[in-house]
Amino acid sequence: MKNRLIQATETFVRQQLGADATGHDWFHVDRVRKNALYIYKEETNGDPFIIELAALLHDIPDEKLNETIEKGQEKLASFLQNLQLSTEQKDQITEIINTISFKGGNGALLTSIEAKIVQDADRLDAIGAIGIARAFAYGGKKGQPIYDPEMDVRKEMSLEEYRTGKSSSIHHFYEKLLKLTGLMNTESAKKLAKSRQQFMEMFLEEFYKEWNGQIYENANG
Repeated sequence: MKNRLIQATETFVRQQLGADATGHDWFHVDRVRKNALYIYKEETNGDPFIIELAALLHDIPDEKLNETIEKGQEKLASFLQNLQLSTEQKDQITEIINTISFKGGNGALLTSIEAKIVQDADRLDAIGAIGIARAFAYGGKKGQPIYDPEMDVRKEMSLEEYRTGKSSSIHHFYEKLLKLTGLMNTESAKKLAKSRQQFMEMFLEEFYKEWNGQIYENANG
C-alpha cells in the first residue's frame, strides 16, 4: 500500500513540476527526498513514510510556482484527498509543507522531527554546487541581474519584500543561501552542509576576483 502511494505521488509531482525551469523541477524534488531519507536514517527518528511524502510534495503549493497561494494549497489538498491516508496523516503532511519555507527569514517554528528533517533536506539542495546553479536559474527566470554592486543586501524583509523586492542572484547568497547552514535542525544536515557552505564561499571569492578584473592582475604578475 505505501509503495503504491509513493508511486502515485511521484507520478503526480512529475506531471506538475517536470517542466519547471526555476530549480524546482522533479530532479530537485527527488534530491530532497533522498536527502530527507538519508537524514532520517542517520537521526533514527521520525516517520519515514510521512517524511518521504512530504518531501515529494513540498513544492506543490509553493506560491512561486502557482498563480496564487490559495490555488497552490487547493492543488495539494485535492491530491491528498484522493490518497488513502488517515486524516491525521494528511494534516501532518500539510503542516510540514506549510511550515518549512524560508520566507525571507520569517519562517514558522517547527514542532515535529519530520518537519525539521524535510526542511533540512530542502535547504541542503539550496546550497553547495547545486544551490549555486539553482540560484542563477531562478534569478534568470525571475528577470534578476547576475549581480549589481550598487544594490544593497536586504537584511530584514517582510515576506512580500522577499518575494517581490529588487535583488540579484549574488545578493541572494547573502539574503538566504549563506544563512542556511546555521539554520539546520539536525546534526546530520549540519555535517552535510559544512562542505557545501565552503564551496559557496569559494565560489563567491572567485566570482568577485573575475568581476573586478583581478584575474588579469594575477595573469600579469
